[in-house]
Amino acid sequence: MDHAFAAGDEVALAEAYRRFSPLIRSLAQRKLLDGGAADDAVQEVFIRAWKYRESYAPDKSTLAAWLVGITRNVAAGMASSAVRTPETLVDSPVQQGSRAGQAGSSPHPDHVADRVVLDAELDRLGEPQGSILRLAFHEDLTHQQISETLKLPLGTVKSHIRRSLVQLRERLEVSDAASAI
Repeated sequence: MDHAFAAGDEVALAEAYRRFSPLIRSLAQRKLLDGGAADDAVQEVFIRAWKYRESYAPDKSTLAAWLVGITRNVAAGMASSAVRTPETLVDSPVQQGSRAGQAGSSPHPDHVADRVVLDAELDRLGEPQGSILRLAFHEDLTHQQISETLKLPLGTVKSHIRRSLVQLRERLEVSDAASAI
């Protein structure tokens, strides 16, 4: 679907909308605190994505990551142009439930988006790199602990981490560049 979207296939656009609009709306809703504005943001994200699809490089970033980058930019622009009262910011559900570990709280939308993007990129790395970085990022294990867990030499673990981080940085920089659109 990613290459078809970049090539201008309208069926791929419809599929992207079907798959990613709930995530985009959720991110926008949490940033903007307004359902109507979140719906407008979804529309704006897909308009920009379609209009600037030539700048999307499917070999360097997933479509989801690219759309999340655009979403952040659109939501930030809409939030900065909206008039906010101090009461709105104090009563924000994001601020009330943003601490990890609180009962019934949902994670901050940026953390959710980052995790979705990161997990997609880790899948693209393949094995054992994906597993190594998941243990490092999600389980917060040291290089030595990863080595012991996966029964790999410590030097191999360190090499995989170093190379994989370089690949991730290159891919995510492409995603961040897309958010400037």
